[in-house]
Amino acid sequence: MRLGLGFTFTRWGRYKHWLIISIAMVLASTAAEVLVPLFVGKLTDALQLGTAGKHAALTAFGAITALTVAPFLLGRPALICINELTIRVMQDVVRDSFYRLQRFSTDWHANNFAGSVVRKITRGMWALDALAASALLGVLPAMLVLGGTIVLLTAHWPVLGIAMTIGAALYIVLAVYISAKIVVPAARRSNRWDTAMGGAIADAISAISVVKGFAGEEREDRRVERLVVKWKRRIRRTWGYSALGNIAQLALLWVVRSLVTGAAIWLWASGKATTGDVLYVLTTYLVIQGYLRDIGFHINQLQRSLNDMEEMVRLNDEPLGIVDAHDARPIAITSGEIRFERVGFHYGGHRTPLYDKLDVTIPAGQRIALVGSSGSGKTTFVKLVQRLYDVTQGRITIDGEDIRDVSQASLRKQIAVVAQEPILFHRSVAENIAYSRPGATRAEVELAATLANAHDFITRLPLGYGTLVGERGIKLSGGERQRIALARAFLANAPILILDEATSSLDSESELLIQKATERLMQGRTAIVIAHRLSTIRALDRILVFDRGRIVEDGTHEELMAIPGGRYRALSDHQQERRGKAA
Repeated sequence: MRLGLGFTFTRWGRYKHWLIISIAMVLASTAAEVLVPLFVGKLTDALQLGTAGKHAALTAFGAITALTVAPFLLGRPALICINELTIRVMQDVVRDSFYRLQRFSTDWHANNFAGSVVRKITRGMWALDALAASALLGVLPAMLVLGGTIVLLTAHWPVLGIAMTIGAALYIVLAVYISAKIVVPAARRSNRWDTAMGGAIADAISAISVVKGFAGEEREDRRVERLVVKWKRRIRRTWGYSALGNIAQLALLWVVRSLVTGAAIWLWASGKATTGDVLYVLTTYLVIQGYLRDIGFHINQLQRSLNDMEEMVRLNDEPLGIVDAHDARPIAITSGEIRFERVGFHYGGHRTPLYDKLDVTIPAGQRIALVGSSGSGKTTFVKLVQRLYDVTQGRITIDGEDIRDVSQASLRKQIAVVAQEPILFHRSVAENIAYSRPGATRAEVELAATLANAHDFITRLPLGYGTLVGERGIKLSGGERQRIALARAFLANAPILILDEATSSLDSESELLIQKATERLMQGRTAIVIAHRLSTIRALDRILVFDRGRIVEDGTHEELMAIPGGRYRALSDHQQERRGKAA
């Protein structure tokens, strides 16, 4: 609760003027309601005097009318101000959360469902709306009415004021206890299942091609159904606790009403109160009862809103994976020489380092291939060059600059990446290509596509470059996605290229087109190719063979094949043997 309130107050503090105006209008509007019962009592006493009380009756009537109109005049502007405050805060929260999400580490994203993360943010965003309504339009006016009414009652009849104070305090304590100790823990558990359910649905939808390919619809139905059933049990329990809490609160209200009414009648029977006084007490209690009933509801809503915000707040407290140094400067890569100097690295949670004092230099313009079995350190090598992870020992330099001293954005803008499984946005072909250089002209986009051997198939699409490619590019074939990714890299025109070679699953025509485009793309750049098929890298300048984080062989294809019993030669012979069997 404290975490959520601190988060909310910090965000409200950004818009102090809206908050102050909102509170002032709510308090002014509510103060009028506190005084209405007082003038109702005066009107009753004036009417009992007959014509002698005419002036007093008209005065009381005028005051009641003015006090009744005041909430309408002030309430609407107060609501507008609160809405404006809430909208601005919700906007900030979505923007800030998305900002942080994009800057979390690669590992963080690998360990979290995208659907669950989205659910945390949207649920927390709308919880801010409910919290503002409950706090500013519910709890705040209710506390003012309670405080003002108790002060007025105590001034006239201390016994009634004390009784009302005790009753209200008991009611609020009961409401807070039920909400904090019973309802909120249950709601927290139901929220976890709500998050899991959202993650499971998003997971199945994002992999719908696999689901359909293996006729897995019924399996996914059952999987989500199990989560829905657990969610239903939790939410039913939460709502049940809320209902029981409401019954207990209403019972306490009934007890307080009976005591206050009985005390007022006793004062009247004792001659210590007039009929108007009794009516004032009863009217006051009716007002207080309404606010007490509301305050119980709003306290419950407040607690639930804070609970719904909890996962989002924790998300905003997560440390960013990689952060720029406070004095980070942009890097200008001119030649593209890459050096690993005594580099040590290990993944979080792993005791054994992957790299230990790794030294390697890639001269500017050299085209190298990284070869090795899965887990040998090839992918980590290129991720460290992009500074998706920070080294734990030594340093990595590009053109002599330590990449930890430069801004990540400037570094990655000058490194073009073509992944093994290219991911496209559900946007047009042109937008996907231009993602590497948003200000590119249409002519530049088409030239990049031509260089990537993609222009011809793009022009055959229904809307050409304006065709939407579907989520993750699902409307296109693997070869078409690969060529759009290559076009994106051509357009980036970066001095360093990282290519995760992936042609083994493509047809021969697509493979040939991609190989030609790749050769064209590597010209004049420092290129790092993660090789999966050794036959495609023979013409490269240099091959690094990795084994358990160490570079065990380094040379050209011919040099490595000449090593008797060498690792590269063994991998090459194994692949040729597999191709021979497949043929």
